[in-house]
Amino acid sequence: MATDALGLYVHIPYCVRKCSYCDFCSVPSGSRAVPDEYVRALCNEISLYKSDVKRVLDTVYFGGGTPSLLSSEQIYAIVSVIRETFDISDSAEITFEANPGTLTEDNASAFYSAGFNRVSLGLQSIHEKEMKKLGRIHDYDDFLSSITLLRKLGFNNVNVDLMYGIPYQTKDSFAKTLDVLLTLSPDHISAYGLILEDGTPLYAERDMLELPTIDDECDMYALCHKILESHGYEHYEISNYAKAGKRSRHNMLYWNLAEYIGVGAAAHSCFEGARYSNTECVDEYIRSSLVQAPIRFVQESDPELEYVMLKLRLSDGFLLSEYEHRFGKSFCAGKEKLLTRLAEEGLVRIADGRISLTYKGFYLSNSILVEFI
Repeated sequence: MATDALGLYVHIPYCVRKCSYCDFCSVPSGSRAVPDEYVRALCNEISLYKSDVKRVLDTVYFGGGTPSLLSSEQIYAIVSVIRETFDISDSAEITFEANPGTLTEDNASAFYSAGFNRVSLGLQSIHEKEMKKLGRIHDYDDFLSSITLLRKLGFNNVNVDLMYGIPYQTKDSFAKTLDVLLTLSPDHISAYGLILEDGTPLYAERDMLELPTIDDECDMYALCHKILESHGYEHYEISNYAKAGKRSRHNMLYWNLAEYIGVGAAAHSCFEGARYSNTECVDEYIRSSLVQAPIRFVQESDPELEYVMLKLRLSDGFLLSEYEHRFGKSFCAGKEKLLTRLAEEGLVRIADGRISLTYKGFYLSNSILVEFI
């Protein structure tokens, strides 16, 4: 991936209903609509990046929240401002996230006509009891209708989100979700373990939830790896699997520490040597962005720590020579015994001048990174 690649992330924070596990910046709209005033504020912020020398976008990503709540008019309005502000590469990956309970032929067609060529569709599970406990507003039939519609329209790069370790789930029910999903042959699959985040409804119920055991969750992770790799999916990142040539280029920007601009409430940016984020308060974002620049907060970061944490999310890991060139020291110095132990345990791989985590190491990445730090 070119080092000068630039991505644009557009945050749509509205949902029909907030899922019980979600701690992202999202607010229930109580309807299937995004307020026009938010779209106007968003367009105002995007236009702030307009300059005489246009940067070329390699990726654009509409995330949320629920971008599939946008109307066709809103989609065209936002994309029009993006194209006025930036040049978009002819080969750019342009993605939107969709909830099967909100995707319609009208807005799906608008996304396609506006140049979107990739969709990330939230499924989580095929089982109604599991989905209801997560607070999802759709069922499997809604998902099936959505993916059928997307294929009919011409989308040939579809990601599907799954979750494991969720209430009522068993190894057998998770295996069934994988088996059914594979009959639809998505191009990319993201499989996330449930994290009970403080402040969410599921966290409040944590002592009463019927959750899989830690061993069962570990087995689900291993099962996912085994089944998806046997069907030709590359396990290229801790939680992500792709068919050949279908890695998420936008997320690869993050993991490869490339530049990206985030617009919308709570959006983060890494641009022109600075890291900053917008206010998480949606109303505050609208008020400030309609009259001037949105309220922003500069973020401090540790470049070395950030490099190791992001690069080791990828199956490719990083070149030891690249690390030494960046930071003027050897990564392995002082870690020889630790690296030997981790390699013997099958958690770390060091070969051809590169260090990476194995798929087993992916599952224990947090504890491994703590040892590195």
